[in-house]
Amino acid sequence: MTNHYLLAGDVGGTKTTLAIFSSIAELRTPLAEQTFPSASFLNLEAIVAKFLTQVNIPVSHACFGVAGPVVHGRATITNLPWVISERDLSAAFQFKQLTLLNDLVSIANAVPILESADVHTLNAGAPVRGGAIAVIAPGTGLGEAYLTWDGGTYHAYASEGGHTDFAPTDDTEMALLRYLQKKFGRVSYERICSGIGMPNIYAFLKDTGFAPEPDWLTAEIAAATDPNPVLVRHALENPAGCPLCAETLRLFVSVLGAEAGNMALKVLAAGGVYLGGGIPPRILPLLEGETFLHPFSDKGRFSDMLREFPVHVILNPKAALIGAARYGLQKSRY
Repeated sequence: MTNHYLLAGDVGGTKTTLAIFSSIAELRTPLAEQTFPSASFLNLEAIVAKFLTQVNIPVSHACFGVAGPVVHGRATITNLPWVISERDLSAAFQFKQLTLLNDLVSIANAVPILESADVHTLNAGAPVRGGAIAVIAPGTGLGEAYLTWDGGTYHAYASEGGHTDFAPTDDTEMALLRYLQKKFGRVSYERICSGIGMPNIYAFLKDTGFAPEPDWLTAEIAAATDPNPVLVRHALENPAGCPLCAETLRLFVSVLGAEAGNMALKVLAAGGVYLGGGIPPRILPLLEGETFLHPFSDKGRFSDMLREFPVHVILNPKAALIGAARYGLQKSRY
């Protein structure tokens, strides 16, 4: 075992998970791990200091996956007033090496080592060895990343593809676009197929008279900190009793399928498409059907090709942490 240790982190607006690793072989068994409520701390330095004081392990390297774009070694965290700097963090803790990764790049770095228990396959397809891989993750926002093969290993790259312009594919989606344009002006895919987007779909359906909102649902949504679990639960458990919820989730899944197919086309993801984030594992029953797979492969002359691309849902909630650790350990040449 090496005498050097890596601190890895999955840093999000809601929670931050830190763990210490000693080698690639032990990515699933960290020496120490703890999760902290992000908003309870002034910055990431405070969380790192508390964790390292508790574990008392001499860490020399670090790698953090962060929920936000990383530019020139700096990142602003979505939904938090934090600015994280590689230089400042390294100086504060005397790290020999520290890397910040976008959280989707962290997830992408975990993809090559995911095991069968870590994923749920929606379409087995016919994967091409060394083919590019696409990662799309509806969580709070809509993250995207991709991997390419250099002949010996995969390399992950960041993308902000979730912010590209939403392209409707039928009359309902056209009406949704016009509705959201009045509210936001420009409409991206993130405005629809993400945690912040699902309420937009619901509001569109309610305001345009798709179905009345029952009083019991009004009360549940008003009492909820986050309306999405309420909408998803009723859509899956009682779709006939809640047409608004059922249609919200149907539209969400359909648009997600179309954008996943767009991503697959853009990077020619013959190695597979992986759905990450917190939402896909919760809506597997709808993802398994044609509501998702039809718009995914409905790409005109390229439809047959898309049907051959494997599609998987990442079930392992620690994928971003594992990916950050894998990248950090490889970069440090342990």
